[in-house]
Amino acid sequence: MYKSSGLPEVNDLFDQHTELVRKLAYQMKARLPASVEVDDLIQTGMIGLMEAISRYDENTGAQFETYAVQRIRGAMLDDLRSNDWLPRNVRDNMRKIETAINATQQKLGRAPRESEIAATMGISLEEYQKFLDNNSGHQLLYYEDFQADEESEHFLDRYTASHIGDDPLQVLLDEDFRDHLVEAIEALPDREKLLMGLYYEQELNLKETGAVLGVTESRVSQMHSQAVARIRSHLRS
Repeated sequence: MYKSSGLPEVNDLFDQHTELVRKLAYQMKARLPASVEVDDLIQTGMIGLMEAISRYDENTGAQFETYAVQRIRGAMLDDLRSNDWLPRNVRDNMRKIETAINATQQKLGRAPRESEIAATMGISLEEYQKFLDNNSGHQLLYYEDFQADEESEHFLDRYTASHIGDDPLQVLLDEDFRDHLVEAIEALPDREKLLMGLYYEQELNLKETGAVLGVTESRVSQMHSQAVARIRSHLRS
């Protein structure tokens, strides 16, 4: 528990930070599929807040809120991971888009437009955009990306090979990997690059990002899924 008698009582501290839990839950929900309930994230986040209160030691030099944010987000992510929130079929579907993006770019020598990706997949633009909608929640990296198997070659093999036995975090800190990631982001079309900056650097939600770009929230979700697929395709190639 707390090491200082001058800090607020546990109940007071909990009440003071419940709004922080809600804020973090809604931020995370914006990046997840519709099947994930924000109330579930809030409930898990509250547990993370209680853990933060019970384990915080002010002598570490960290502000309580900074420490609490880490514990709350960690609790939410652990719960999502344990419940396999992103079905395998979503990962498989998005892999089809990554493959189509790569093939189209190789053919054209530039970043392909949505209509060109759709044509490669043999579907209409409307069907392609609906495909992106149905598979929202796609993320840049999955745990499976760090696990090579006999049936498939993962695009992180070149990085994991130099970090055998290390935590995946060490791969993400690899200078070569980071250079390729920056290169992949820089290669995005201008609007998708702006979207990623607003979403991840400025931490705007989908609605706010849409307001800046002049498009609907649904359209932002489509563009985000496509941008992530482009980045993965770039790293894979």
